[in-house]
Amino acid sequence: MATYDLIIRNGNVVLPHKVKKTDIAIKNGIIVAIEEGITATSKDEKNAAGYYIFPGMIDIHVHFNDPGRDKWEGFESGSQMIAAGGGTTFFDMPLNGIPSTTDSQALLNKAEMGESKSVVDFALWGGLVPGNILELKGLADNGAIGFKAFLSESGNEEFERVDDLTLIAGMKEIASLKKILALHAESAAMTDFLTKEKVTNGQLTADDYLASRPIAAEVEAVERAIAYARITGCPLHFVHISSEEAILKITDAKAMGLDITVETCAHYLLFNHNDLQDKGAVAKCAPPLRKVEEQEKLIRLLIEGAIDMVSSDHSPSPYLLKDPTVHHLFSAWGGISGGQFTLLALIELAITYDIPFYKVAALIAGNPADRFNLNTKGHIEVGKDADLTWISLEASFTVAEKNFFAKHKHSLYMERTFPCAVKLTMNNGVVVFEDGQLVNMRNRGHWLKPEQTKMGTRS
Repeated sequence: MATYDLIIRNGNVVLPHKVKKTDIAIKNGIIVAIEEGITATSKDEKNAAGYYIFPGMIDIHVHFNDPGRDKWEGFESGSQMIAAGGGTTFFDMPLNGIPSTTDSQALLNKAEMGESKSVVDFALWGGLVPGNILELKGLADNGAIGFKAFLSESGNEEFERVDDLTLIAGMKEIASLKKILALHAESAAMTDFLTKEKVTNGQLTADDYLASRPIAAEVEAVERAIAYARITGCPLHFVHISSEEAILKITDAKAMGLDITVETCAHYLLFNHNDLQDKGAVAKCAPPLRKVEEQEKLIRLLIEGAIDMVSSDHSPSPYLLKDPTVHHLFSAWGGISGGQFTLLALIELAITYDIPFYKVAALIAGNPADRFNLNTKGHIEVGKDADLTWISLEASFTVAEKNFFAKHKHSLYMERTFPCAVKLTMNNGVVVFEDGQLVNMRNRGHWLKPEQTKMGTRS
């Protein structure tokens, strides 16, 4: 009888603190040995010579719109896209489905749908909105990974932004539940006022859109949330931060002992305001793509370790909602479709700026797993789930409609060439993507429900 189900040989394995050429043995979906020259028998072997084996990407910030808006994306197409990008786990945000995930029944219904459709593992955010504070305990008890709130308008009338009283009361409750609050941090007062002013005056250019969501709006919201965290003790996670000034405010708060983490997104690192000027609404997001000098500052902060993780904020829509013949830049849907490209983007940055691959692995897998207490995920270690991604540096990948697995093919990333490619993605020991094709499509991921979110964990 074979000792193992699979031995992967000769890969350049991206371990938590180094890259090492070694073998990996897998049994029942678990990594059971990492050593050179494994001699035991196995049912199957794969030769990974020349490939870099990363832990499967954990994208903690996607909008898949199930249930109710699956014509925009959905668990089926969205999870396939994540797998094609080297991802093995995603966290779906609570706002774009109908109903939004603001009570236990909505959470359980969404989870059932995810388990029937997703080809990789997933977790689900619950929402904090005005009027649902009494629902938060039920959401936590039933498996929400954490909570999400908006300090500016969400773009979805079913998911209202929080007022200050809801925010501080919600933070106190979330702290008592030992959960984390994720925040879209932009000042509604600033963005609403500036947007109305621009639209009323017919100022609808890319420069006007950027001016309507200034860095000051991000910084003010971050500072306010930090002040409330000091009072309530609520752990915070700031999503899609786009500016140096906001990152530095968060860094200062960490130094004071506050339990805070921060993400940025691949599009803020690879693109800038020039792309919004050139490509229009396909490059529209909130916060907006910043100017080149701000992009460069964000990359420097990433290299210095001031950013804990990188996500996609995959926020797709049907083309009609981005169509420039129908919508001006302010009325077009504000979201970047790019969940397939986060790992490729980080590897490109690593090659360009000489960032060690183990630091990339931390940004896209290890730190998310540690922060959200996914104890079997995020690292290539004995006892962890066999969530693995093979990356080739000998091949390149040019984004095109035929190889972009999202439901809608319009994307800021279209025609971009990455200096690397995903060879294979394995979720819990099952290959779900290989050589440009989805495989084992009957495989279904698991809904991840940690008993308690880890407190006090920061990178």
